[in-house]
Amino acid sequence: MHRPAKPEAGTVSHVEVDREQAGQRIDNFLTRYLKGVPRSHVYRILRNGEVRVNKGRVKPSYRLAVDDRIRIPPVRSGDSAEAWAPGPVRSRLEAAILLEDD
Repeated sequence: MHRPAKPEAGTVSHVEVDREQAGQRIDNFLTRYLKGVPRSHVYRILRNGEVRVNKGRVKPSYRLAVDDRIRIPPVRSGDSAEAWAPGPVRSRLEAAILLEDD
């Protein structure tokens, strides 16, 4: 598979399917590729047509074929600060911090 070790945040990724991934469902492939991203988010980007295979929309049940080209939109993993606390809550928590060191 031609992909970076870890998808870069904020950039669109293009992945070409090889024999190893052929026959695999697109939803399972994305769950493995986008480690830390909830399955519900994977299904949402599939439903909204943000994930494209060979420049077309696909359903979660689509089976990958050799040489398919997958366009994966930028997604945030569950590790980001926004994931554990939305904006207003996070800013109040950060304001309450008295001392922070390494």
